Amino acid sequence: MKKCSHSAHHTLTELNITPLLDLAFVLLVIFIITTTPIVNDLDLKLPTGSKHEKDPPRQTTYITVQADGKVWLNKEIMGTSELLDRLISKRMDNAEMGVILRGDGTAKYRQVRAVLDVCQQANVTKVDLATEASDKKK
Repeated sequence: MKKCSHSAHHTLTELNITPLLDLAFVLLVIFIITTTPIVNDLDLKLPTGSKHEKDPPRQTTYITVQADGKVWLNKEIMGTSELLDRLISKRMDNAEMGVILRGDGTAKYRQVRAVLDVCQQANVTKVDLATEASDKKK
């Protein structure tokens, strides 16, 4: 039996470290680029910041339409003409006034649509429709 020459075994056992060095240099460059230097070598007198007060919470106006067609503004029952007058006066006080419309699920659409029309006439542009989350786990 003939044995393999010494040079064939010698080339198979050598470890090629060129790809490892390439990987090490790439990682070194990435760490150098992503590391932000800490700049504390300059003596600066930074200005002081003022404490910002929180904005006051927005007052929400609720309009509720019951199944029988009764319309409530917050906790007062009223008709659509009175609702229009009250929304206009509220909007004069607060130009950014928003309304949350809560309509009963069994109320007729025309009753809810009438309230939406009143909001549009009063120039109330921020109207949200309140809904409940549906339970899909049945």
